[in-house]
Amino acid sequence: MRSPANILTLIFALWSGLSPLYADTPAGQPEQLSQGLENPGYAEKPEWFKQSFLDIREDIAEAAEQNRRVVLYFYQDGCPYCKKLLEDNYGNRDISEYSKKHFDTIAINMWGDREVVDINGEDSTEKQFAEGLRVMFTPTMLMLDEQGRVVLRINGYYHPGKFMAALQYVAGKHETASTFREYYGEQPQNKATGRLHIEDSYIQPPYDLRAGHRGTGKPLLVMFEQKQCLLCDELHLDILQREESKREMARLDIVLLDMWSSARITVPDGRQMQARDWARELDIQNSPSFVFFDDKGREVFRAEAYLRAFHTQGVMDYVSSGGYKEQPNFQRWLAAKADALEAQGIHVDLWE
Repeated sequence: MRSPANILTLIFALWSGLSPLYADTPAGQPEQLSQGLENPGYAEKPEWFKQSFLDIREDIAEAAEQNRRVVLYFYQDGCPYCKKLLEDNYGNRDISEYSKKHFDTIAINMWGDREVVDINGEDSTEKQFAEGLRVMFTPTMLMLDEQGRVVLRINGYYHPGKFMAALQYVAGKHETASTFREYYGEQPQNKATGRLHIEDSYIQPPYDLRAGHRGTGKPLLVMFEQKQCLLCDELHLDILQREESKREMARLDIVLLDMWSSARITVPDGRQMQARDWARELDIQNSPSFVFFDDKGREVFRAEAYLRAFHTQGVMDYVSSGGYKEQPNFQRWLAAKADALEAQGIHVDLWE
């Protein structure tokens, strides 16, 4: 059986835990798997990323002098979504040129041991710095203003169109006029099906999401989506059509809400409001977003990143099985699940 460290590095690097399990990999040197194969998630950082001494205060001041802003890019080797970000997003000429003009982008290994001086002048290591900022996903990108405040936090992968919109939002200092959610909602979208993929098995209007009203004893999954959403189409037309996905979905009460809708709902704690107001209250920035609630109406987990089938199924299982109660670190829980599958001879393909 593979060791937990190899499984974490190879398969589940999207989801980052908060304990210092790994030392940094030397720059430019991919980690090696136990079988001697190159880590499939390793990717070189663009050469134009800033070579920082990781004194964040100095980085912000230097960027401000050039009328630029700082982007902190938290990564880990073995993260396929980091690889996708570097290749599909930063490999796009428009994105890379715009980033070079408007930002100093600094890569920080969330498991690393390099010294960091944070915005308050406190000394730490990369992994302690990531933990203090509650970096729970890789990639995570924190886009900072001139005072070191987080203008926009991106948990997980954004497709190139949305990522470019995020860069433009921060570079243009639009945070003074609107949230990114509002800003992005006004941008032209790529062609999508233009509909919500609501199944008969989902909770139907009138939406009463209180556990007592549902009466099933199952956790609640709220999927926030929008009609013009390519990733929502992919989720429903591909990933959720798979048999394993259907089995996991059957263990949950599910409601799909338009994040821009004025539909009236009774939220899990009993209050009544419009769907769009609840989405705003929950700070939903991305579609699709998964938010899970327990039988007491408390949010217990959420996933806002771009996910393929195994991770989608994994987050559902993590909540429906009660795994979050025993293991608060999702990555470790999912690593154990992967170990068990590998021991049974079941191969996990992240991009399947």
